[in-house]
Amino acid sequence: MPDWKTVDFFNDESLVDDPYPYFDELRSVCPVLPLPHLGVVAVTGYDEATEVYRDAETFSSCNSAVGPFAPFPVPLDGDDVSGIIDRYRDLIPLHEHMITMDPPAHTRERELLMRLLTPRRLRENESFIWRLADQQIDEFIDNGSCEFIGEYAKPFAMLAVADVLGVPEADHQRFREGFGPGGNLGQIGDGEQDDGESNPLGWLDAEFTRYIEDRRREPRNDVLTSLAQATYPDGSTPEVIAVVRVSTFLFAAGQETTAVLLASTLKYLAENPEAQDELRKHPELIPDLIEETLRVESPVKADFRLARRATTIGDVEIAAGTPVMLLNGAANRDPRRFECPAEVRIDRKNVRQHISFGRGIHSCPGGPLARVEGRISLERILARTRDIRLSEEHHGSPDSRRFTYAPSWMQRGLTELHLVFTPVGGDQ
Repeated sequence: MPDWKTVDFFNDESLVDDPYPYFDELRSVCPVLPLPHLGVVAVTGYDEATEVYRDAETFSSCNSAVGPFAPFPVPLDGDDVSGIIDRYRDLIPLHEHMITMDPPAHTRERELLMRLLTPRRLRENESFIWRLADQQIDEFIDNGSCEFIGEYAKPFAMLAVADVLGVPEADHQRFREGFGPGGNLGQIGDGEQDDGESNPLGWLDAEFTRYIEDRRREPRNDVLTSLAQATYPDGSTPEVIAVVRVSTFLFAAGQETTAVLLASTLKYLAENPEAQDELRKHPELIPDLIEETLRVESPVKADFRLARRATTIGDVEIAAGTPVMLLNGAANRDPRRFECPAEVRIDRKNVRQHISFGRGIHSCPGGPLARVEGRISLERILARTRDIRLSEEHHGSPDSRRFTYAPSWMQRGLTELHLVFTPVGGDQ
C-alpha cells in the first residue's frame, strides 16, 4: 500500500474495504502521529486512546461527529482555545446532541438519558426483543436465504430501540420507513454539508416532539410518559427539545451500531461453520463472540476530540486546537494489549477490554442494549437455521470473496450481507 505520508484518510477509497494495514503502519511509526492532512493527529495505540477518552477537561467532544471539518469562523490560535470552542459551538453540526457536548451540559443530558435506560426498563425491553427476533426471522426463514442487513439487522435494531423509548407498536412501520437510505447516522462523517442541514435527525425530532408534548398534556401509564416527566438531578424540568434530542440520538445511533455488529458477527459465522456448531452446543459463549467481534471490527472507525489547550498524548506534544483522531479500530488491534489482534478468539481472556463503545464520560450508554440484542439474535438465528453460509452469487467463491463497506471515514460496516442457510422448525 502507499506510504502513510501520502494517504489521505478522509478521501482514499482504498481504506474503505480494509483500513487495517494502514492502521498498523501508523502505529508502527508511532501510536500518536501527526498526519499530513488537515492538521490531524492520529491515535492508534490502545493506552493512548484511552488516555484521551478519559480526559474530558483537556479534550473537547465538540467535533466528535465531524472531525477536522468543524466550521470555526476564526483561527484556533493560542495555548488555550476553550473560549473559542464555547463561543462558536452552536455552529458545529449536531451541537444539540450529547455526543458533541462537554460538561456541564453533557452531564445534565446524559443523566437524563440514564433515567430512561434503567436496569428495570432494559429487562422489560428484553422480553420484547425475544419476540421481535422471531418475528424478523419469520419474514425470510422459509426462503432459505436473505440479505441479512436489510431483512433482519436494520429493522430488528431499529424496533428494539423504539421499544426502549416506548414508541407505540402501531407507529413502528412509520419509523421503519423513516430509516431508509440517508435517514441514519451512517451518512454523517463524510465531511460534506451540501444541503446546509446541520441536524440530519430533524425528522425524528419532530416525531418525538409530538410524543413528548402529548404525554405532558395527557400523561399515560407508558414509557413515553416517564420520559416526558423526567427531570434533571436538581429537580428542574427539561425543555421539550432537550428530552427529544436525548431520545432521537439514542434511537439513531443505537440502531446503526447494533445493525453493523450483527452483520459482522454473521459474516464471521458464515465463514466459520465450526464456530456455528460450537455456539449451538455452548450458547453461553455467544456473549464472548459478540465482544470479540466488536473488537476486531469496531463499528466506530474514527472518533474525534479537539485539544482545548496545549498538552501531550503519550510523549507527543499536541497544540491547542488540534483535531485528535481516535482510531478505535486500530486501538482494538494494538498488539501491546491484544495478542494476535487480527484473529477472532472467542476464548480471549481480555475480550471485554476493547474500546468499541468508547471510554470515559462519553462511553456509549446503549452498550448494554446492543449486547442484549446481539445475544438474543444469535441464539434465535442459530436455533432456527443450520449451515449458514455466504451466497457465492453475491460474495464470490471462498478464494475470491467480495464485500462492500459503507464509504465512510467515521464508521465501518457492511452494506450488504447475503446469506443462505437450511431452515429448521420455529420451535427450536
